[in-house]
Amino acid sequence: MKNNLFLILFAFAMTAQGSTVDGPAPPALTALAPAGREAPLAKLVAQILARYDYQSTKLDNAMSAKIFDHYLTALDPQKLYFLETDMASFANARNTLGQAIDQEDLGIPFDIFRVFQNRIAERYTFSSELLKSSFDFELDESYEDDRDKGPWAKSEVELHDLWRKLVKNDWLELRLAGEKDNRIRDLLSKRYSDMLARTYKFRSEDVFQLFMDAYATAVEPHTDYLGLKAVEEFDIEMKLSLVGVGAMFEQRGEYLTIRELAPGSPAAMSNKLNIGDRLVGVGQGPHGPIVNVIGWRFDDVGTLVRGAKGSTVRLIVLPGNAGPNGKTRHVTLVRNTVSFGEDEARKSVIQVSEGKIIRNVGVITLPAFYQDFDARSKGEQNFKSATRDVARLLTELKENKVDAVIIDLRGNGGGSLDEAVGLAGLFIGAGPVVQERDSEGEVHLSSADDTAAAWSGPLGVLINRRSASASEIFAAAIQDYGRGIVLGETSFGKGTVQTIVNLDQLAHNEKPEFGELKMTIAQFFRVNGSSTQLHGVTPDIDFPSALESVEFRESNFDNALPWTKIKPAEYAPQGNLTALLPMLQSRHAARIAKTPDFQSLLEEISKRKLQGDGHVISLNESIRRKERDMQKAKLDSFEGDALEQSKSADTAEKEKIAASKMPGQQESDLQVDERMFLDELAEEKKQKDAKDVLLIESAHILSDEVELLGGKSQ
Repeated sequence: MKNNLFLILFAFAMTAQGSTVDGPAPPALTALAPAGREAPLAKLVAQILARYDYQSTKLDNAMSAKIFDHYLTALDPQKLYFLETDMASFANARNTLGQAIDQEDLGIPFDIFRVFQNRIAERYTFSSELLKSSFDFELDESYEDDRDKGPWAKSEVELHDLWRKLVKNDWLELRLAGEKDNRIRDLLSKRYSDMLARTYKFRSEDVFQLFMDAYATAVEPHTDYLGLKAVEEFDIEMKLSLVGVGAMFEQRGEYLTIRELAPGSPAAMSNKLNIGDRLVGVGQGPHGPIVNVIGWRFDDVGTLVRGAKGSTVRLIVLPGNAGPNGKTRHVTLVRNTVSFGEDEARKSVIQVSEGKIIRNVGVITLPAFYQDFDARSKGEQNFKSATRDVARLLTELKENKVDAVIIDLRGNGGGSLDEAVGLAGLFIGAGPVVQERDSEGEVHLSSADDTAAAWSGPLGVLINRRSASASEIFAAAIQDYGRGIVLGETSFGKGTVQTIVNLDQLAHNEKPEFGELKMTIAQFFRVNGSSTQLHGVTPDIDFPSALESVEFRESNFDNALPWTKIKPAEYAPQGNLTALLPMLQSRHAARIAKTPDFQSLLEEISKRKLQGDGHVISLNESIRRKERDMQKAKLDSFEGDALEQSKSADTAEKEKIAASKMPGQQESDLQVDERMFLDELAEEKKQKDAKDVLLIESAHILSDEVELLGGKSQ
């Protein structure tokens, strides 16, 4: 949720900016000031964190400096806007933020934001001016695209030259994609003008949310302030549902464009909306006035489209294949509960052939540990629950007579602690799952109370570095009990427990006004006494990382809690796979050595490591074309037939989208940004349909286990 509103407003900023000569000054910006409720709210949050946070964080000078640094990083992480002189002018505020919050004065963060907002407007105004000239792509020059560790620009001239290079890179990327200069100029001009327009759409609550995010993360990486809109989004994520029409929008320029239609939703069932359609207007009820939403903020339009179940909403859309003055389409929909099936637990079966023997390995993919907290608190019996969904899928897999089961937690960042405990119970039955130590040093034990395991056969848990929190609790429990094999990468390393504090209840507000505070209240430990904090869960069989070489773990946060250990809980391991692991590892190594897909993956990872973490990009067209051609040749050699299949899928997806165009509409008639949208959709589908090398190898390892056990209990 951190910086959510900021990311929405600047989701398509790209890395585009600059000029070396002064252009026209941007229009004057409206000065933003804190709303009346915001300063008392900030003080309330400070009081709660000082008293109840796991570390009891007080607002002293040291904390003020941390908040200040986090705020500037949130605003300008790549040092593209502020100048060194700006930093000098802010210096006195660095150690006084705490005192200002205590005195209910938010003038400092709003003053800083005002400078930031002006710098954004200046940069995009200069970027637009630069498009009137041309670039020399034969020059041997480059720029660094990762400046977070670098210094602030010392002067306007230095910053303008940096932005000149960024705009030049934007131009070169489109040129390498086959676009002509006139088309590139039009596309970038629109992109920069859109970004400049968004600069004028910031509100007081956006600044407050950004500042409170900085405050929260300065306390601890997983502490969060959730404003009213963030609370709504968090609830949707945990429920995996909302009341609306089921059209997922993406902001592209001044329009919200349909990127996805949820299966079974009112939008999908209407057969009147298509991917790529752009929202022009929204009307409430059968006869309410139509509100033109072109140029509106993403969150404001979402408020109009969502509403009460059974109510009517009218959408005016511009077909994706129509020009700005094309004929619009009127669609009337009745709002209903929309479920996000892609985020629910889902199953599949992988067949593994070992000579004449075929084994079926069931796979349950769990993207998050979700739970409908609201329905549960109201006493509803069938509230949405990850554990219940997995239990149902296990029953179906047993009916399919699978030989083993894999729980795929790659990319699962956590969720409900109760769900992690409940899920573990499906495989260990009754028993302790995780220990929690609170700020007073008291240790509490959370146990599964299942009378019997729902699955007692061979089990694998697949994790990666993005598996965190509840995922780590589950994987650690399975490992400590000897209940299954953990495969993949060492996990993220988040060993802290958060709770949600309703600020409106504390302030006795009659209606929602303050939002919620997600704060750290405890640290969790494995039943063996070790913490997953920083260390994560180490797999029994390690897989190479398919992600970027850049570290993405808890240890990267500058204020993460340290690793520690406590006394083990009393628990009874249910198996011991230690003796099997060397044989499984040996078979795994022998198999991947002669598996072309796995070797291609290893080669690609090696190539990334050879490239290192350098972020210097050439702006010479000949060099860039050569680099691109070499990369393409390498990828062609890696992927072979798989690449051809994905190209076919890419083409098929484009043809499918093109089939929905109006009669006579040709691909060449589409604008550049519309063609790019089709390319993005096709690329997403290609990645989704690509062969999952790591999952397939996991199934082979589980098949090996079944064979080695000879049908006996592990």
